[in-house]
Amino acid sequence: MSADVAPAPKGSPSAFLLLRRSAGEWTGWLWTGFAFFGLALVMVLILTWVAQTGLGALKPAVFTEPSSKGNGGLLNAIEGTAVISLGALAFATPFGMAAGIYVSEFKTTIWASVIRFLSDILVGVPSIVMGYVGYVIMVKTLGWNFSVMAAWITLGVIALPYICRTTELSMRQVSMHLREAGFAIGGGEATVTLRLVLPSALPGVVTGILLALSISVGETAPLIYTAGANQAMWDGKLFNSPMGYLTGTIWTLYNDQTTPGAIQLAYAAAFLITMLVLLINIAARVVLRGQQQAR
Repeated sequence: MSADVAPAPKGSPSAFLLLRRSAGEWTGWLWTGFAFFGLALVMVLILTWVAQTGLGALKPAVFTEPSSKGNGGLLNAIEGTAVISLGALAFATPFGMAAGIYVSEFKTTIWASVIRFLSDILVGVPSIVMGYVGYVIMVKTLGWNFSVMAAWITLGVIALPYICRTTELSMRQVSMHLREAGFAIGGGEATVTLRLVLPSALPGVVTGILLALSISVGETAPLIYTAGANQAMWDGKLFNSPMGYLTGTIWTLYNDQTTPGAIQLAYAAAFLITMLVLLINIAARVVLRGQQQAR
């Protein structure tokens, strides 16, 4: 007598459904792998080309002499990139952190929704539009002309939403038990937020600040409209004083077909800016990885 075959449980997926699900999973993994290796290949090719062309152009004069009509070095552009990027970061960090803290701790208020909405809008605005707005308002209307201050404010506004959102996300990841413990021992809202929650979220906040710095270092279009261009060293003035920077120097020197050393300097500048952005991003990843391991 043959044994009765137990019927399939009610609601269990059919063989066709399982096959289709498995095929969909494999297709997704294949596309993911293809995208990953495609992006990795592009990155390797870019880094290889920049290294091959830039390393050969590096010489001591690049770090010790300012540019002079395609000759000399890149000292003025290196100084300009450092001054503009760090100044923009100093402008954006306190405002971005304050906005992120408010949005995280008062997320149900109307102002938190407004700040979050405006932050999303700023992220989507093209940087060249931000540069043109800075040009119209600060360079022309306020009469600052090409200046460090105009570049600081414009790049600071571009970096602001990134710091705001990473601060908000990092603060939200802190356990509610920590907040409750702080309130239980008599801490006020400001004390709990600034002395307990913020220090716990600090690695994530620092990661956002480093990513904002990376974005500032690699920008070109906003600086064309606000910082202008200059082959001399910075004179220390905040207004009416154009400044050189690496990304603009690459464009200017590469298009200079009359000076033999100009293209080589452009390659050296491209190598320096690429390595700087790469190092900043690696530092951000290291900080983020340390935060995840600490948890």
